[in-house]
Amino acid sequence: MEKMPKWADVVLIPVISLLLAAVISAIVILLIGESPMEALNLMVNGALGSTYGWGYTLYYATNFLFTGLAVAVAAHAGLFNIGGEGQAMIGGLGLALVCLYIPFTHWSIALLVAAVGAGIFGAAWAAIPAYLQAKRGSHIVITTIMFNFIAAAVLNYMLVSVLKPKGAMDPATAKFPESTQLPSLHEILAPIGIEFSKSAPANVTLFVGIAACIVVWGLIWHTPLGHEIRALGKSERGAVYAGISPVRTVMITMLISGALCGLMATNNVMGEAERLVLNATEGAGFIGIAVALMGRNHPFGVFLAAILFGFLYQGGAELALWTNIPSELIVVIQALVILFTGALDNMVRMPIEKIFLAFRKENA
Repeated sequence: MEKMPKWADVVLIPVISLLLAAVISAIVILLIGESPMEALNLMVNGALGSTYGWGYTLYYATNFLFTGLAVAVAAHAGLFNIGGEGQAMIGGLGLALVCLYIPFTHWSIALLVAAVGAGIFGAAWAAIPAYLQAKRGSHIVITTIMFNFIAAAVLNYMLVSVLKPKGAMDPATAKFPESTQLPSLHEILAPIGIEFSKSAPANVTLFVGIAACIVVWGLIWHTPLGHEIRALGKSERGAVYAGISPVRTVMITMLISGALCGLMATNNVMGEAERLVLNATEGAGFIGIAVALMGRNHPFGVFLAAILFGFLYQGGAELALWTNIPSELIVVIQALVILFTGALDNMVRMPIEKIFLAFRKENA
């Protein structure tokens, strides 16, 4: 018998964790002499009060959607892919090479081919830690962390010594050709009479991210491969007994996870910057870990958590701009959300489980 219903695990516990994080954040804001209600009002208006705010919220959410799905897929196999940052960087490199050196006639073809390039490069960068885990027993957390730093060094070298246009000062590629530039939400929604901010960076890759959620849901719960991934995550010994190869499953799972991280480049590199720059990932690989934890590794939960963190990023930027709250405190607020929804999950879970168990005994 389950200790509590599924809805409580998926909805109730994250909501309570969020409320606790909000209360602690409010206390911190009070201690520095600011009003928590005014801060909340600024965050809501800045992130959700206009199409401009929504554009940035959805832009950030799209980044977190890809990296959150990547972490979730790996987690179902019992793997903790903490290398999303590096895989997204290398995915951006693959996408930039496609956009710069392959001529395209339309953005839709460019998006398809660039997504393949980004996915392949991201998967390739995840393949090495996957092999070391599957064949050599090297822990995936250690190797993926190390590969984040290696990816940053590789990207720095490529942008400074190889891909930087002659005479340019900043470490970045040339701007991508016009035929690769993706339509923004403004351009997509205008023909159907919906006004959206022209300057907001949200673009067509939002729908690619939603499609990725559907594909991951189908893969994990409705395919033989998904069954193997979940079986390995539950018990490696049981998976071996059932005829599942841990080496094969670990490799395939990490390739999928790395490819999803690489796909993030379609949003931040191709859709927003329209060129590859240093630090294009902006920490989204690490935020993906929190998104997956909060979303309970389910694509729908990941989608909701990505929207929340998109709100926190955009709302936090508004706070830093219009109040005396330092930008470092915004990071503290985000960290509190991660702390309560991830590391302190059992602090909320255990009392809730006891309440449901007591309720069942009374009604037995």
